[in-house]
Amino acid sequence: MEMLLADYRAWLVTDRGLSETTIIRYEKLARRFLEQHGGDGGIDVASLDGKRIVAFLIQESERLSVGGAKGRVAELRSLLKFLYLRGWTPRLLTTVVPPVAGWHDTGIPKSITATEVQSLLDHCDRTDPIGIRDYAILILVARLGLRSIEVSRLELGDIDWRGGQIVLRGKASREDGMPLPAEVGEALSAYLSQARPATPLRPVFLACNAPIRGIRPDLVGDVTRRACDRAGLARVGAHRLRHSLATEMLRRGVTLTDISQVLRHRDLATTAIYAKVDSTTLRTIALPWPEAQR
Repeated sequence: MEMLLADYRAWLVTDRGLSETTIIRYEKLARRFLEQHGGDGGIDVASLDGKRIVAFLIQESERLSVGGAKGRVAELRSLLKFLYLRGWTPRLLTTVVPPVAGWHDTGIPKSITATEVQSLLDHCDRTDPIGIRDYAILILVARLGLRSIEVSRLELGDIDWRGGQIVLRGKASREDGMPLPAEVGEALSAYLSQARPATPLRPVFLACNAPIRGIRPDLVGDVTRRACDRAGLARVGAHRLRHSLATEMLRRGVTLTDISQVLRHRDLATTAIYAKVDSTTLRTIALPWPEAQR
């Protein structure tokens, strides 16, 4: 089993090109699945059938949300494809994994106001090294809409000070260039010159406690929640600031196409969900309800 899992990890890295956090999640699901179909370190997947696969998926999904269950489906299909390609199963079993019932874009993106975003920034102690770092992290998310993983992957060589732009390394090993506004550049410069430990490590943002290392993506959420506590606001995650940026841009008259470019969405349909918060424009296209008075 351990040999198979090691081979699976190598396949996820070389053939799929997945990020380390995604690989860890896929590995955990693979281990649980294989442990149910083997014993004493061995495995027996050649006799797998749809009934056993669906039973495992139902068991996994009992404690999950719709989004979490969809993640399990993707992880299980990946493992089944690998088992077939490596000859462990005589036929491709990905088609027996049922989809999870769920509808896209049924909710409205939640955001906080521009005043509240500014309050989060203002409550960072910029006389303290941790506060200087947290301010730089928050301003990247609040002003440029960076994802947590993009913040954690930012390296020193990704900042082009003369050209006024930064290179972002995000989902699916994708790289995007973004303009570097003066406000964001000043925050990064202050952190690099005043608060960042002297080290040959290349990540821009480093942990403040030993051992010194690049931050994990989940630290960006921790920084955001601590800022909410200091500002006396209800706790929100870092992604809420991304929603807030899009909502504020829409309120100022920025088109969905331009917002899509700022947020680096691959598909404009992903950005279209923000049209739900544009109440002013929606009123102009809403049909009158029969016998209803405004």
